[in-house]
Amino acid sequence: MTLRINSEAPNFTAETTHGRINFHEWIGDGWAILFSHPKDFTPVCTTELGYMAGLEDEFAKRNCKIIGLSVDPVDSHKDWEKDIEETQGHAVNYPMIGDTDLAVAKLYNMLPEDEAGTSQGRTAATNATVRSVFVIGPDKKIKLMMTYPMTTGRNFDEILRALDSMQLTARHQVATPVNWKQGEDVIIVPAVSDDEAAKNYPDGWKTVKPYLRIVSQPK
Repeated sequence: MTLRINSEAPNFTAETTHGRINFHEWIGDGWAILFSHPKDFTPVCTTELGYMAGLEDEFAKRNCKIIGLSVDPVDSHKDWEKDIEETQGHAVNYPMIGDTDLAVAKLYNMLPEDEAGTSQGRTAATNATVRSVFVIGPDKKIKLMMTYPMTTGRNFDEILRALDSMQLTARHQVATPVNWKQGEDVIIVPAVSDDEAAKNYPDGWKTVKPYLRIVSQPK
């Protein structure tokens, strides 16, 4: 199955550092971020997991849960968490999936469906494509997905920014321009007529082009 924006996030049951979960039930009625790693005790991933641990409260404010995945057993994850806290200064309090049978990696198109074997004997290089971020909405649809090479650390401040945009644009008929940040001006989407916009934005807006109308961020 090929995954795209607005595809349903495939459901699964898996063992995690917090026990066995059903993914859709675990998400509940909020947002979720699933981010994956090719191997435990890898340097770049260690920094990423620690940084996400430091941002967990920010995601929680946005009704968004965090869950990690690595192609290694849960017991290994628990040992790795000690290193993460020691080196990055943040304890990993969110769950991490143990994907030893590669099932979730295959389900999310991070490894081929016909990939043989288990995590046993695999290296980070053989799992190089298991380095994706999926943002999933309350409707269990994929809202964003990004995949990074192993040598490039992910920018989770950008994921937080994108989440702010997606939550805002889900509530209002607006879009966010390049490099937008919380509190900055937004764009009225073309589907909204000027008459409709006048009702929604009585203080007015700036028309740069008929299709590009700038307005203050809705409250």
